Amino acid sequence: MLAAAIALAGCGGKPASSPAGETTSGEGGKEQKAQTVLVYARGGDSVSLDPATVTDGESLRVTKNILEPLLQYAPDSFEVRPALAERWEVSDDGLVYTFYLRKGVKFHDGTDFNADAVVYNFKRWTNPNDPHYAEFEYYRSQFGDLIEDVVAIDDHTVQFRLKERQAPFLQNIAMDPFAIASPAALEKYGADFGRHPVGTGPFVFKEWKPKQSITLERNPDYWGGAPKLERIVFTVIEDNSARLQALKSGDVDLIDGVLPSDVKTLKADGRFQVWDRPPNNVGYLGFNTKKAPFDDPRVRQAVAHAIDKPALIAAFYSDQAEPAKNPMPPTIASYNDAIEDYPFDLEKAKSLIQASGYDGREVLFYAMPVYRPYMPNGPKIAEAIQANLSAIGLKSKIVSPEWAVYLDETKQGKADLFLLGWIGDNGDPDNYLYVLLDKDNAGGSNRTFYDNEDVHRLLTQAQKELDPDKRAALYREAQEIIHRDVPMVPLVHSISSLAGKPTIKGFTPHPGGSDKLTDVYFEK
Repeated sequence: MLAAAIALAGCGGKPASSPAGETTSGEGGKEQKAQTVLVYARGGDSVSLDPATVTDGESLRVTKNILEPLLQYAPDSFEVRPALAERWEVSDDGLVYTFYLRKGVKFHDGTDFNADAVVYNFKRWTNPNDPHYAEFEYYRSQFGDLIEDVVAIDDHTVQFRLKERQAPFLQNIAMDPFAIASPAALEKYGADFGRHPVGTGPFVFKEWKPKQSITLERNPDYWGGAPKLERIVFTVIEDNSARLQALKSGDVDLIDGVLPSDVKTLKADGRFQVWDRPPNNVGYLGFNTKKAPFDDPRVRQAVAHAIDKPALIAAFYSDQAEPAKNPMPPTIASYNDAIEDYPFDLEKAKSLIQASGYDGREVLFYAMPVYRPYMPNGPKIAEAIQANLSAIGLKSKIVSPEWAVYLDETKQGKADLFLLGWIGDNGDPDNYLYVLLDKDNAGGSNRTFYDNEDVHRLLTQAQKELDPDKRAALYREAQEIIHRDVPMVPLVHSISSLAGKPTIKGFTPHPGGSDKLTDVYFEK
């Protein structure tokens, strides 16, 4: 992996972080130049670089630098700001959004970004008869059939007409998956667009070597100003310890997925910088609520009582996490802090299992194969939970398929029990509760297949409610029902950390989990 990263950086045998011709010794009057290639090591490969077809963070962290939505978030928060749209207007009834697009912007293939391109993308996402239709999980979870039409008023004005009001509409439109792709590239590459992404972003896709690396190059014509880096190499080093060693040896410049146990050591080591990403996630144990034995809420409650969350945090998170009791973190508005978590109580769990009539069948337990901030070691965490389940008489078999297969099979409902998590996309409670647990998203982002009519009513009503206090009350009530039904056991809200060379400047980890690297540079 390290050799591949070095080769991709074009270093001719030099460390990937010191590309040939980019630094000099200072001898003979030569001035030392700043490094311009960033080698970013991560724990897993992207699934696709078409943001409309993925939900995983490893894909979106790359696409964020290639393609852009109409709006974007502030570098360190979910405050909505202009991007491809310079400004917007909302009708008095909240049903019509008019976006005024930035002029003179081109896609990386030289074609024009305009209102027709926006319409093309939205038609592609919504019309199954479109030849380039994308099975867009995020569109389904965020909008459903809310958007009645998207119309090009002129070359630089596009209008969205909604069937009903949606309180977080602008927050949703700014999400990375709703980035605008080049219509010409979609026509050219068709189903292979995810291997040949073309957008308007600060970096241009150059090369993808599966399970090794993805290389992006500077877009000199970027509307926001050319990036300071010439190139970014996203390299894959799956093993957490090997990834850290690659940083220490100078083979890479920046790593994510720093193990909680290594954070304190790195912070005390003056050779590296450590960035803590603002907490905005939940790691959870999900149940397939449509399959026995987890179609019985008593069994799900038993599992909730059988998990010792503080022990998990001590063993795997080095106290870089807090126990979770709701499907969204306390930093999200409308969090219901009045809810009391299920206490760790094996005797209570055993009595619930017995009362359910559980027949002793072995359940299939899916353990995440990749590092994620909310799940630093999926297989080992699964083993710890498995031991607790065994103590209450619940038999399980752990499997850990390759990441893309894992996501697909949990979506299909093949797992009985599974570890997964969610990093909030837009700072809104809808992006947790509706996305993860509404019946509209069952078999998509709702991998528990949870279906509760009262929860559906509350969540869809909250989407339309513009009064913040009334909206918060609806979400708090929904959390109470979800807590009672236990379609998932929220495990942790974690602090995720990245580490890099001390010369890296301009890097700000975003709470959404993906970072735009336009302003990153190396100090001389």
